[in-house]
Amino acid sequence: MEKKLTKLNYLYQGIVFVLLLIIDQVTKVLARNNLSDGKSVYLIKKVLCFHYLENRGSVWGILQGRINFLLIVSLLLFAVLTYVYIKLPKENKYLPLLWIDVFMIAGAIGNTIDRIVFGYVTDFIYVEIINFPIFNFADCCITIAAVLTIIMILTKYKDDNFSFFSFRKKNEIKENGETDTDN
Repeated sequence: MEKKLTKLNYLYQGIVFVLLLIIDQVTKVLARNNLSDGKSVYLIKKVLCFHYLENRGSVWGILQGRINFLLIVSLLLFAVLTYVYIKLPKENKYLPLLWIDVFMIAGAIGNTIDRIVFGYVTDFIYVEIINFPIFNFADCCITIAAVLTIIMILTKYKDDNFSFFSFRKKNEIKENGETDTDN
């Protein structure tokens, strides 16, 4: 029998969620206040710097100026991630996926806050050595979580049946996986 998660797990996840949002929003405020004059602050010369950018699009600047579309997509993403969080079994086996979802939701909400309040997402982290698109802390949360999700599904959960995401009621699914409507 798989051990169920405790209320303390949810408290920790809630605290981390709030901390991730605070870190994201504080770093964006610092970027807007200290970098919007166009100057770059180098952490490692010609490698990594902080450089202010108002991203009015999505990842890598695609869909520029489509704020309403991006807001709808962001809200749908938030709804899907919340659904996943709710539907994941509350067992220790799935704890890593629950944590990953916390990071994804925090990142998605962090960027959505910017889109709603400013009409753009504040980006400021620039990896100059590879000319990578400028990004922010929320993007880091989403990207790291996405990579970890892929790794976990390909390794730890590769043989798992994710039927718990089904919209059908459990009693509609027969032991062999068919429903009453399947032929």
